[in-house]
Amino acid sequence: MRNITDTAQARAWNGYEGTHWAAHHDRWNAVNAGFDRPLFAAVSIRPGENVLDIGCGAGATTRLAARAAAPGQALGLDLSGPMLERARALAAHEGLDNVSFTHGDAQVHPLPRAEFDVAISRFGIMYFSDPAAAFRHIASALRPGGRIALLSAAEPEGNDWLTALGALGDILPIGDFAATGGPGMFSLSDPDTSTTLLRAAGFRDVRAEHVRASGVWGATAGDAADFLLDTGPGRHILSTVDPATRTRARARLTARLQTHESAGAVRLRSTGWLLTATAHSS
Repeated sequence: MRNITDTAQARAWNGYEGTHWAAHHDRWNAVNAGFDRPLFAAVSIRPGENVLDIGCGAGATTRLAARAAAPGQALGLDLSGPMLERARALAAHEGLDNVSFTHGDAQVHPLPRAEFDVAISRFGIMYFSDPAAAFRHIASALRPGGRIALLSAAEPEGNDWLTALGALGDILPIGDFAATGGPGMFSLSDPDTSTTLLRAAGFRDVRAEHVRASGVWGATAGDAADFLLDTGPGRHILSTVDPATRTRARARLTARLQTHESAGAVRLRSTGWLLTATAHSS
């Protein structure tokens, strides 16, 4: 793929991490779908508008945008080839003809200027190596007065999944999960940083709203524990310890997650910052 600026992220999302997300797209959507309502309410996509979905993954939000925008178009942009392959298959299965997906880095991918009415992202903006450049590039692709609604992960301690993993800190090196340096899950957990970057990129009416949602991480505590530890970071951490420690870690995490198990599901709270703004009129 040409025009990428962060080869490390490209390797991750085209390797195990991207393959895992593509294979488990339905589970990841169950984790994050609770944020769809505030995300889409913030931009109120109208019929006939063109929508850009940044870091679209397997395309769940892109497909929602396509339905809201019809007969307008929705374009999903992502670094991950495996997830985009899944996104295209799902869109075809659902018979959507106003949605497309492009393999590219939103920081530099040659987007058409002033083409889109709306840009959205559900937790796809935290992995930029240069968020300032990314936001400027996104702004250039919006028409005057275009709207954005972008979700980034908020404070690490506001996430039940991370609190549960914290119980393993004495036997596993879990510190990387909560790292706030970028690029990474919590790189934009400070709303002042994000809003400053958006204003510098040329956006106006910039706001950051703290949002919470509960997601389903598994059918049982054991299922959810396995899912958490089989993600890219979880798999890496387990690879650094011996088999006996892995077994202890899974058992302890399962016990911790049992407090969140009810009615056939493990539901964990996550927090985010919903960033909204408008592109300048000139």
